[in-house]
Amino acid sequence: MRPSQRPGPRRDLVERPLPRAPRETARQVARPDGGMPTGEQLLAETQQLKEALERRPVVDMARGVLMAAWSCTADEGWEILVWVSQHSNTKVHDVAKALIATTQNEPLPAHIEEHLPAARVRWQASRDG
Repeated sequence: MRPSQRPGPRRDLVERPLPRAPRETARQVARPDGGMPTGEQLLAETQQLKEALERRPVVDMARGVLMAAWSCTADEGWEILVWVSQHSNTKVHDVAKALIATTQNEPLPAHIEEHLPAARVRWQASRDG
């Protein structure tokens, strides 16, 4: 009887477990400066991530307002919000909240109202150019 005719699994076809990738341990997850993050740092980072998740819908709604009002893309709406934020020295989230409030007949704060028209002119010039 030849080996290929023997009953049972062939040695070359037997499934072998794949080698495992080394698991990351806490010692391997280090900060850029070489140290380990402290509990306080991890807690602060977690809090920042929670705030970002809460603020994102507001920013997305403001992008939608700009998209509807000015017929811009979502990316262009983001760039407009960022530009106004940088030039008015206001957080993007606060610019977004103020813009959304205008849909409820609330006036824009003066420091944002100064820069929004300039952002529109800049956006239209980039679109036409």
